[in-house]
Amino acid sequence: MRRGELWWARFPKPVGTRPVVLLSRDEAYRVRASVTVAPVTTRIRGLPVEVPLGSKEGLPRPCVVNLDSIGTIEKALLTSRIGALSPEQVEQVNCAIKFALDLP
Repeated sequence: MRRGELWWARFPKPVGTRPVVLLSRDEAYRVRASVTVAPVTTRIRGLPVEVPLGSKEGLPRPCVVNLDSIGTIEKALLTSRIGALSPEQVEQVNCAIKFALDLP
């Protein structure tokens, strides 16, 4: 597991299984039971907190990672790796996190 990877996560009902982007620092995946993620959604609103994703990243249709909905989940909920973001997309995620949290 590495920061910027896309994984399927198994959430309790009614959410169910959905893709997430891993946001924790790489070292955390070896030692932590919980990790920080952002959900991927097909509800595209064109907001500065969204980073576009799609088939190039292994997803079945156009979607976005929503950095306004960052959360922590148990690592055990991550079921399988989908793919990874490009370095440019990781930088877009970093910028979207800064915007979402009103950081300089």
